[in-house]
Amino acid sequence: MHPADEILVARYVEAADQTAFRTLLERHQERVFGYLRGMVRDRDVANDLFQETFLRVIRALNEERGSYTRQDKFLAWVLRIARNAALDHLRARKKWQDIAPEDDGDESVWWDRLPDDAPSALDIIRGKDDVDLLRACIDRLSPEQREVVLLRHESDLTFREIADLTGCSINTALGRMRYALINLRRMMEDVRQSEFLPVTN
Repeated sequence: MHPADEILVARYVEAADQTAFRTLLERHQERVFGYLRGMVRDRDVANDLFQETFLRVIRALNEERGSYTRQDKFLAWVLRIARNAALDHLRARKKWQDIAPEDDGDESVWWDRLPDDAPSALDIIRGKDDVDLLRACIDRLSPEQREVVLLRHESDLTFREIADLTGCSINTALGRMRYALINLRRMMEDVRQSEFLPVTN
């Protein structure tokens, strides 16, 4: 039986057990990296942010009054650090805009003002299978819809954990997922249909 995250964290914090930390890293690296890659839509940047995230994790765990507490779920805590790193990157490049609580239900107002230099889904997925099509379409979602999909399906968080992490209500998190799924189905259907359109001269 594998030791729980909390036991491994305690071993690292109390006894500087590097093997315990390596186990934590290996256990969660795919979820954290998948979230970061989906947020910034660039593998190299995601790699840099992944390294930065775990440097921040190490610093926080080694601080006498670090931000981690025994009551925290380790993965959710690490994802909070990863999210802060990703948002710092996106804000610096004007790719993320915080919205006021009163605007929370109307994503179209603020999303339309954000720059988006991602290639079209059709450009990305032509000739590839449905997994790549889905990833390309996820990249085309609005930032907050994309984030809830990544946190739910890449990182396997509950909607309660997603709401806590992103600072919104559970209903808002559920609503974002619902609209994300509607938009994903529509985008995937549009791309599939475009594959069968006749070429005109």
